[in-house]
Amino acid sequence: MDSRWCLFLFLVAFCKCAEAAQYTLYKDSSQPIAARVDDLLARMTLEEKIGQMTQIERSVATPDVMTNSYIGSVLSGGGSAPAPQASPAAWMNMVDGLQKGAMATRLQIPMIYGIDAVHGHNNAYGATIFPHNIGLGATRDPDLVKRIGAATALEIRSTGIQYTFAPCIAVCRDPRWGRCYESYSEDPTIVKAMTEIIFGLQGQPPANFTKGVPFVAGPSNVVACAKHFVGDGGTTQGVDESNTVSSYNQLVNIHMTPYFDAIVKGVSTIMISYSSWNGQKMHANRFLISHVLKKQLRFKGFVISDWQGIDRITSPPNANYSLSVLESVGAGIDMVMVPYNFADFINDLTMQVKGGFIPMSRINDAVQRILTVKFTMGLFEHPMGDPSLANQLGSKEHRDLAREAVRKSLVLLKNGKSSSKPLLPLDKNAPKILVAGTHPDNLGYQCGGWTIEWQGLSGNITIGTTILSAIQSSVSSSTEVVYQQNPDANYVKEQGFSYAIVVVGEPPYTEMFGDNLNLTIPLGGGDTINNVCGSLKCLVILISGRPLVIEPYLPLVDAFVAAWLPGTEGQGVTDVIFGDYNFQGKLSRTWFKSADQLPMNAGDEQYDPQFALGFGLTTATAENAR
Repeated sequence: MDSRWCLFLFLVAFCKCAEAAQYTLYKDSSQPIAARVDDLLARMTLEEKIGQMTQIERSVATPDVMTNSYIGSVLSGGGSAPAPQASPAAWMNMVDGLQKGAMATRLQIPMIYGIDAVHGHNNAYGATIFPHNIGLGATRDPDLVKRIGAATALEIRSTGIQYTFAPCIAVCRDPRWGRCYESYSEDPTIVKAMTEIIFGLQGQPPANFTKGVPFVAGPSNVVACAKHFVGDGGTTQGVDESNTVSSYNQLVNIHMTPYFDAIVKGVSTIMISYSSWNGQKMHANRFLISHVLKKQLRFKGFVISDWQGIDRITSPPNANYSLSVLESVGAGIDMVMVPYNFADFINDLTMQVKGGFIPMSRINDAVQRILTVKFTMGLFEHPMGDPSLANQLGSKEHRDLAREAVRKSLVLLKNGKSSSKPLLPLDKNAPKILVAGTHPDNLGYQCGGWTIEWQGLSGNITIGTTILSAIQSSVSSSTEVVYQQNPDANYVKEQGFSYAIVVVGEPPYTEMFGDNLNLTIPLGGGDTINNVCGSLKCLVILISGRPLVIEPYLPLVDAFVAAWLPGTEGQGVTDVIFGDYNFQGKLSRTWFKSADQLPMNAGDEQYDPQFALGFGLTTATAENAR
């Protein structure tokens, strides 16, 4: 044989062998996800596996940290942004920079970045802020919620982020809880229906989809997180992170019911609750996490802790961190939201695995679930952000959707001191209108907690339309609109106003800072109602994350609207009060007369509410409104 021909054959064979040696199954998107997961898992060291189980806050994350510690996930806590009023490009550059650090590791496993986008992409300046869940529950419109999920996903992706800690599918049974506005309803059936938002966030699975398996349609969607498993809305007196006392059947029938639907719809992750069930911390509850959630409900995604959630297994928190690591990971938590002292977590978990306290099978289960989600969402194929999505943040289409959500969420509790003399819809052509209260010209109050900052803020904190601005643009050009925050009664009587719109309510709050045992109208709102409505025909609009005590004021006012926490699109309020659209919202929770009645929920033996679950008046559209 010619020597040149032999050399040619040798080179062909060598190249083929080199190609075979370079082929890496887990990087081949044509392979089944399970095979890719198994292949990658088999290549990983213990250090790489524990890195995947670690989620850290962006403030302690650097490209070098991502590379050297094999970090699997980063998050922004409430209010944590790359800069004040950061642009989508600034967000994306930060996320991509950390991703480059993750991709510089030996196995090039991309990290997943998470954020609390709970009513729109609420950490991002200029994002569309939708009504909080209590208002969306009042719409009774699962398709609307699904569309909100899809819009939110696009806005999240516009900043390079791929994962939201939403939806909250808590069933709030006591409005004294500071997170009650994050719950769609006291009724698990309503909350269950609103899990439709998962299809919006993650995308609609195909007809042949295997129910219960994580699903993310593509790079325009995000990974969702159902939270907080389980019983967070049932704590005694509504105390945040406290104890839910119930039988197992009650826990299942009230608090676990929405998770059945969330899992069937392919939710990719589930977050554990800070709270306890009958005295046992949920973050250490092996029965409910490993046996019920993973085995009985066949949840195949990954389970994530809450922020420093494992630290709070002990009292006081972090009293015995090694015990917290042992109990939480042993209970079935797959990813730990550390978020700061990640070296301690990594070292402690490594020591416990090497010491035989936590079996390698538990670590492999956790990492297999995390990798399954990452492969499912296409993160290995699309690790970096898409700059072409930048225009999705706060787009007109999304703001129009939020405006629709606002008008559908408003609940009309009273209209006229007699049914024959309704006040609403208001006359747009009235000569002179008084607007009063703490809330009509405060976008931060209008949006509530979880907006720009963890606890929310007062003032014009982002881009949007206040209720006052919406009133001014809705009425006739000849109508004089006067705003006085708390006018005295004599002023109200003497100025010749046609009617008044009083907008009062709660300041922003989040979590335990919102726990409240009396639930009266704060910030002098009651005095404003008395001063204005005692002297003039008035509409009261209540901006709040829950029902408040309004019984003393109802005889005085002509009309009363529960507007919840409507978000940035104040025109949704004026669309309805001026008659361009009819009221259609129905109470998503019982409106009590006094806090002494609480907890009180529909179906209770003792049920004497101010307004029952499902109450809501309607109006006929004004002939001259449009």
